[in-house]
Amino acid sequence: MSLTGNPDVSRVPAYRYLFGPVPSRRLGRSLGVDLLAGKSCTFNCVFCQLGAASPVPPVRRAYAPVRDVASELERWLASGREADAITLSGSGEPTLHTGFGEFLAAARGMTTIRRVLLSNGSLMHLPEVRRDASAADVVKVSLSAWDQASFEAVNRPHAALKFEVLLDGLRRLAVEFAGELWVEVFVVPGLNAAEADMRRVAELAAGLRPAKIHLNTAVRPAADAGVAAEARERLERLAALFTPRAEVIADFRGIPRAGAGGRDELLAMLSRRPCAAEDVAAAFGLDAAEARRRLDALARECLVRAELRGGRKYYAAQPAPGAR
Repeated sequence: MSLTGNPDVSRVPAYRYLFGPVPSRRLGRSLGVDLLAGKSCTFNCVFCQLGAASPVPPVRRAYAPVRDVASELERWLASGREADAITLSGSGEPTLHTGFGEFLAAARGMTTIRRVLLSNGSLMHLPEVRRDASAADVVKVSLSAWDQASFEAVNRPHAALKFEVLLDGLRRLAVEFAGELWVEVFVVPGLNAAEADMRRVAELAAGLRPAKIHLNTAVRPAADAGVAAEARERLERLAALFTPRAEVIADFRGIPRAGAGGRDELLAMLSRRPCAAEDVAAAFGLDAAEARRRLDALARECLVRAELRGGRKYYAAQPAPGAR
């Protein structure tokens, strides 16, 4: 039986909690680790590539068994494959899992590959979350608003979350965290892209003294179909408002790695993020034509769907029957 209760065993991924390595514009070959079950996030951002879903309360609990996730990582490392980062990301906010720090510590005992935590920052006001985040080499937090109204417009958080509490948590993290702190700012035309608004965000970001600041925009299909991408030329101008100067995240153009890209691995990756054929080619060492052939074959089986965005075709896994 599959993980969703569907007896079609062809849909069971080779790994339940790991996916990729995904070609990342920030991290190179990023081995994703998904500790959650389905989309479980304290935000419902207008730009989210996982689609719209009601935000969950900011209440932490154990989701996936940490021992099982660590066992998968051990098996993956033993297979001889390579990655530049082991990244807690996937289908929601990793710090909702009470054991995310335990997993990061376990990974540190297995490999020298750097450990990365991608977080929306909503729980960093909790001392135990900041303590567990210290097991990462890099923590990336999101900051795309400057007050409660802009926070609600861009991130659509759970009603229990307050922007000033989130900001206080980020400030405390910046003081306590010994690794590299990165800040990602998502630019959404019509909501926070005006220069005056970006200046407000830039001032708050500078106060965190991050090692890096990244500007991002909706180049992939977003939760809100009305969300558009900001022009790269304008993003470059906005980047100058930040200290340190922000980096506009460009498409990954890495060196392909051969020996992967089977059906299960493709479905595992596409269930977490939409990808163009070029992304799949870069992740699995395929030429673009072969990547398109495999993706189109999955589309004919109704296992993935295709969507045009900005002149590019993106593929995403179809939810399995019974999945929430």
